[in-house]
Amino acid sequence: MSRIGKLPVTIPSGVTITVDDQQIKVVGPKGELSQFTMPGVTVKHEGETIVVIRENDEPKNRSKHGLMRTLINNMVVGVTEGFSKQLEIQGVGFRVALAGADLKMNLGFSHEVIYKMPAGVNAKVEQNVITISGISKQQVGQAAAEIRELKKPEPYKGKGIRYVGEHIIRKSGKSGKEK
Repeated sequence: MSRIGKLPVTIPSGVTITVDDQQIKVVGPKGELSQFTMPGVTVKHEGETIVVIRENDEPKNRSKHGLMRTLINNMVVGVTEGFSKQLEIQGVGFRVALAGADLKMNLGFSHEVIYKMPAGVNAKVEQNVITISGISKQQVGQAAAEIRELKKPEPYKGKGIRYVGEHIIRKSGKSGKEK
C-alpha cells in the first residue's frame, strides 16, 4: 500500500468537493480547480475526507495511487491558502519591473525581456525579488521555472535569476601557469 496514497485528504470548512467518474472539482475561497480522475484509481467522498483507492496492485495503478491523492491535496491547499515561489535577480544592471500584469526585465541582453504571466498566476516585485503566487501549484512552479530559464545563474560570478535560498556552486576562474 502506498504510504502517501492511503492517507485521507481532510476537507477544511469553506471548501466543497464534487467527485464524478471523470473529474474532481474543488471550490474554495480563493477560486476553483479541477482534475480528471485517472483510470485504475477510485476517489470516494466520505464525510469530511476524500479517500483514494486503487483497483489492484499493478505497478501502473500503484504509481497513480499516491499521485492522485497528492494532486487532490494540492488542489485543497491551493483554494484555501495558495502557493508562492520567490526568485531573486543578481547582477550589475539587472532590473525587473511590473508592466501591467507582465514582467519587464533587463538581464544584460541588448534588449528588454518581457515575460507574459499566465492566467491565474500573479507576480509581485520588491527590489530584486520576484514573488509568483497562485492557486495551482503546477502553474506557479512552471511560471517560476520559465522565468529562471531566461537567465540561469552562471557559476563564475553567480549572476542571473535564482530561487531564494538556492545555493550556486561557484567555480574558480582561470588559474595561471604554474612553474
